[in-house]
Amino acid sequence: MAKSTNRPGVMGGLGGFGGFFDPRAAGYNDPVLVAATDGVGTKLRIAIDAGRHDGVGVDLVAMCVNDLVVQGAEPLFFLDYFATGKLAPEAAAKVVAGVAEGCRQAGCALIGGETAEMPGMYAAGDYDLAGFAVGAVERGRELTGMDVAEGDLVLALASSGVHSNGFSLVRKVAERAGIDYADPAPFQDGATLAEALLAPTRIYVKPCLAAIRQGGVKALAHITGGGLLENIPRVLPDDLGVELDARTWPLPPVFGWLRKAGGVAPKEMLRTFNCGVGMAVIIAEAEARRIEALFRDAGEDVQSVGRVVKAAGGEQVRVGHLDEAWGAA
Repeated sequence: MAKSTNRPGVMGGLGGFGGFFDPRAAGYNDPVLVAATDGVGTKLRIAIDAGRHDGVGVDLVAMCVNDLVVQGAEPLFFLDYFATGKLAPEAAAKVVAGVAEGCRQAGCALIGGETAEMPGMYAAGDYDLAGFAVGAVERGRELTGMDVAEGDLVLALASSGVHSNGFSLVRKVAERAGIDYADPAPFQDGATLAEALLAPTRIYVKPCLAAIRQGGVKALAHITGGGLLENIPRVLPDDLGVELDARTWPLPPVFGWLRKAGGVAPKEMLRTFNCGVGMAVIIAEAEARRIEALFRDAGEDVQSVGRVVKAAGGEQVRVGHLDEAWGAA
């Protein structure tokens, strides 16, 4: 599975104490390295309880490589850490197969990892995951967001679902609603609740890199923990914010169900979940048609959802027309 992810720059194979990678062989002259690490969170609890391990490896890669591309970096290689009390080879193989699939989607190589058996640390059948990714960007081409200006547009790339954040709340909503993971999903026909919730996180690396390299992208924000309210400000100058219109993108049914079944306030939804926006893209208005077409041609569902404005009272993200777009809780 690791061999299926090989790319230019990989040196040697698995089995050493470390993995080698040559950025010059990958085509870089003066690279700045960018590193990211993450996990899958309590989404793993659903995967373990439902016995569905094939998608969480994709989640693990996605959570790391999507954080690299927002810096303008191409993911080069990935390492995984799998910890359990007693290794169940079949489940572990499914997890690693997902990691390899995520790496192929992102164009990075799986060059190493660690499998740790720790009796007494985990309940029977439980495991935990961590991922580590390194990418590169040519010096001077880093994506910092410092040239974002008032009047720029905000594009939204659609998510594939809840992705890998907010699952402690998701699990609590399911528990209070009295729905088992094997029951039909109340918001998706033909799928169990587990199948619907475990949809892997979308990996945006290749279309975002293509857009960056063609010019015009000023900033990218990966919408993870903290939702829209806390992630978009991470790529804005302090004096600027964004004004979004909730009517301009569809709220996926899973979020409508979470809001109603859990009685979750709109602002809490925006602070906890991606609400259908997996990646926010900030561009100059003059570039909108060209960049939107680029993303659509790459298979992304893209919408123009707002614009950059002066920050008001320390609030950097304002979302209008929520009740009109989402309806009553």
